[in-house]
Amino acid sequence: MTPRTDEVLVEDVMDEAGADAAAILNEGRDETLRGWVIPAIIGMALMMQTLNATSINNALPSMAHALHVEPLRLNVAITMYLLASAVFLPISGWMADRFGAKRIFLIAIVLYALASAACGFADNLLELVIFRLAQGCAGAMMGPVGRLVLLRTTPKNELVGAMSVVTMPALLGPVVGPVLGGAIVTFVSWRWIFFLNLPIALAGVFLVRAFVPNVKEQDVSPIDWPGILLTGFGLAGLIFGFENLGRNVMPPLAVAGLFGGGLACLVLYWLHARRNPHAIIDLSIFRIPTFQASVLGGAFFRLVPGATPFLLAMLLQVGFGMTAFAAGLMTFISAVGALVMKTTAPPILRRFGFRAVLIVNGLICAATYMIYALFEIDTPHWVIMSTLAIGGFFRSLQFTSLNGMAYADLEQDKMSRGTTTASMVQQFMQSVSIGLAATLLHFLMVRRGETHLTGETVAPAFAIFGALTLISLVWFFRLPRNAGDEMNNRGAAA
Repeated sequence: MTPRTDEVLVEDVMDEAGADAAAILNEGRDETLRGWVIPAIIGMALMMQTLNATSINNALPSMAHALHVEPLRLNVAITMYLLASAVFLPISGWMADRFGAKRIFLIAIVLYALASAACGFADNLLELVIFRLAQGCAGAMMGPVGRLVLLRTTPKNELVGAMSVVTMPALLGPVVGPVLGGAIVTFVSWRWIFFLNLPIALAGVFLVRAFVPNVKEQDVSPIDWPGILLTGFGLAGLIFGFENLGRNVMPPLAVAGLFGGGLACLVLYWLHARRNPHAIIDLSIFRIPTFQASVLGGAFFRLVPGATPFLLAMLLQVGFGMTAFAAGLMTFISAVGALVMKTTAPPILRRFGFRAVLIVNGLICAATYMIYALFEIDTPHWVIMSTLAIGGFFRSLQFTSLNGMAYADLEQDKMSRGTTTASMVQQFMQSVSIGLAATLLHFLMVRRGETHLTGETVAPAFAIFGALTLISLVWFFRLPRNAGDEMNNRGAAA
């Protein structure tokens, strides 16, 4: 009996060892998926958006010539994309909870690719705007839903690193976009800028199906149609108001009506949300200091990413007379600086904390952005490129900090609405920034008594936008010193 008992014991030990080994292997596989595979796939999908956006900004003058419109008028194609994204964002979180984030993410990638192809076949400004609206609707689902997958599959103490991985593929868009877009416009046709998304989308569909889990809420709240309509009309009114401010396209009374109607809808939504526990945007999360500082305070800083590609394209191509390809070679260096930063963000945040980084780095970002106003037509190219690289590095650190801190104190059941709300504000500020930049250039041009854009007209806009970002410091100074320490393991390190 003893030998038999020993054999059983040995077999039990071997079974337990095998089970432990399998558990370790599964845990290692889960950590690998969570650490970089899933974030990289989500970032790959987001790369379609950044590649498209940076390529279009650099191609605006050539597209305007082909479509027989003024370059400034083409900013409506960018604004309409962002408008559609802002309006459709509220429903994206609910759809992910109701039908599963993986399914919605796949549908968004396919629709975005189809809309991109349609933009490439547009023959006039109206067609381009319509297809850009469709593209914006798909983008409204793709970005927030991908971020929601990341938030629900990644522990908080690993989230900053995972977000850095997400943004690495997404940053390839700004790196490759200006150069590739400039080359396409110079040597082929601007239409191929939109066709580039097709192979990326095809690869994304296969990778999402293979590796991304289908996370969704067990209890889904009923959809808030009144809230969706009120926020949609409210954001649309404000975005169209900024788009037409001071442009003499619409009567002043009509522009005032857009602002008044937009604000009225948002006030009505605020009243509606106070009485509805299932409101599409949960206003109670704004009571969380870290979320409030990231979303509301960071909103002023987010004026920069929307305005920068547009202003640089106007300065270098229209003001300085560079070709689209030459301008792309000049501006891609800022994205290289941003890409380099992504590997250093987690240790910087772990060493100094969110509050200190946001304050000090915010001042550095404002100063470097204001320096762009000193660029002149005879400024050496190496000086411009060095300044753009430094600015890209510090701005990327600021965005990583803002994105990570937004979710530091959100509970899991608040993640869906928190992601939707943060994405809405980001898209709205990007929409406002482009309309505000175009309006500001118009005012500067009128003030100088000019009928066409020049470098001297565009340059002051950088100083003005840089000064506006300093408003964010009001929220950052009010943060506690240990804000978001759980996100970057700073408490454990201390």
